[in-house]
Amino acid sequence: MGFAFSNDLELTSSAFGNNGAIAAKHTGDDVDVSPALSWKNAPEGTKSFAVICHDPDAPLISANGTYGFVHWVLYNIPASVSELAEGCADYTQGVNNFGNSGYNGPLPPEGHGQHKYYFWVIALDAELDLPAGLTLWQLLEKIEPHATAMNRLIGTYQRG
Repeated sequence: MGFAFSNDLELTSSAFGNNGAIAAKHTGDDVDVSPALSWKNAPEGTKSFAVICHDPDAPLISANGTYGFVHWVLYNIPASVSELAEGCADYTQGVNNFGNSGYNGPLPPEGHGQHKYYFWVIALDAELDLPAGLTLWQLLEKIEPHATAMNRLIGTYQRG
């Protein structure tokens, strides 16, 4: 079916509202724990989820033509799950652009102004049992045929 933006699938966080400021504790300037996330209204037939965080404002273009900076790649989340606790280390972690497994939050270059961080939840029609350590782009290639809905929550951060 391919990627499908959905207004029915809702993604929220108790840590920040849509287009709201991300608290320092969720950034590389502080404790650097992932924010709590929750979602609802997944399509009928959803078997699993993936969650990602990407900063398209980052001044980084990779050799493969991708842009921005990936902060989190999380997948193999069962359909029975509808929220991630703050500091979530469950499920299968991919590799972010820091070269780490798991979440590493916003840390834009000094003086670079405000960046927007796109947290995405993607509903899938299959349990794919993907291996740990996938990059965002590897994950997207594997889940694209199974994505039935997706939506985003945007947070902002600017270093002082």
